[in-house]
Amino acid sequence: MRVCIIGTGYVGLVTGGTLAELGNNVICVDNNEEKVAMLNRDEIPIYEPGLKEIVRSAREAGRIKFITSIRDGVRASDIIFIAVSTPPKPDGSADLSMVAAVAKEVAENLNGYKVVVDKSTVPVKTGEKVAETIARYSQGDGEFDVVSNPEFLREGSAIYDTFHPDRIVIGTSSRRAADMLIELYKPLDAPVIVTDINSAEIIKHAANSFLATKISFANALVHICEASGANVEEVTKGVGLDNRVGSRFLNAGVGYGGSCFPKDVSAFIAIADELGYDFKLLKEVENINEFQSEYFFNKIKETLWILEDKTIAILGLAFKPNTDDMRNAPAEKIITRLLAEGAKIKAFDPKSMEKAKETLPEIEYCDNPYQAAEGADALVIITEWNEFKEMDLGRIKDLLNQPIILDGRNIYDPAKMEELGFIYKSVGR
Repeated sequence: MRVCIIGTGYVGLVTGGTLAELGNNVICVDNNEEKVAMLNRDEIPIYEPGLKEIVRSAREAGRIKFITSIRDGVRASDIIFIAVSTPPKPDGSADLSMVAAVAKEVAENLNGYKVVVDKSTVPVKTGEKVAETIARYSQGDGEFDVVSNPEFLREGSAIYDTFHPDRIVIGTSSRRAADMLIELYKPLDAPVIVTDINSAEIIKHAANSFLATKISFANALVHICEASGANVEEVTKGVGLDNRVGSRFLNAGVGYGGSCFPKDVSAFIAIADELGYDFKLLKEVENINEFQSEYFFNKIKETLWILEDKTIAILGLAFKPNTDDMRNAPAEKIITRLLAEGAKIKAFDPKSMEKAKETLPEIEYCDNPYQAAEGADALVIITEWNEFKEMDLGRIKDLLNQPIILDGRNIYDPAKMEELGFIYKSVGR
């Protein structure tokens, strides 16, 4: 099929690359000329395992190209995906100005029947507004249908998630549009749910908000377990083995981050407020998440007492492993608090240090975990990269001024750490 992706951010680039890999002819459009030039040189602006290889393969096969003209993309395609950013406003609601601008430009360039797909995460009733906008500015030229087709990708495993989805949600009142999307996704052999457009839009916000709730529930258990002498890992394992609950997203730590959960939870609260419902549960999910990074900062401070002039090694800056995404990363919140107390920070992350330098220019960036640990008064683990699980702990101990490790992701066994002679603090254990 002939597909146009408008927006080459995380969702747009992964969607474009994977649809091209499935044999479609894909045009990716972005108004950032420098970014388009990078992509045409096979330079991928984000780190996502497997993405660079898929895009390069599709380019070499002539199945994907990157341009700056929405007009050319729309006129050459049958299915147009809107995958632009919907950042949060100060009140938590989604800024839909880019979606509206794209809808207007799509309308002005219709040249036959088009399926216009909202791939961006948008509030309920956005699809209706997109349809109204296209109808208004197209002036009756060209047929179209609007579809909501939310993505459910996890950063760090987005390629796998695209090729092995739990479900494909298609929200539309048009059988013709639904059939085209079903045909597009047929190679994936996944369950397809066809709903009305409003239900599809709510499914995405509801799913992410529920997953964020599971994370915050596990983090709330941290404090109950520490106060009672229980082990949060044993508790969440016992709960997660219940088929009605499941173990995924039930890991305690320093809080969730990234672009999706914080933004989508806030947006869903704002949507509920607008519809007249006070979503108190999700407001508390946000509160627990904000408190968790503060709790871990306090654990560091209690362990080291005076932070001024102490050197602290931070391992892990990205909000999760296998990505370079620093958006809403707990590490940034914790480091900012440590710097305010006069601490000196040495940090290492396998992929995100270049992006971290944009917001944390004052810290020292190291080439590996051992360089970060050398001469530090404590080592703090914030992101659970596999490299950190496999470190030579004897070497780490020799490099530290004091054998202190604060583990925000519970990647080590407390008994083993005690046996090795570490002062070891984790969460909820």
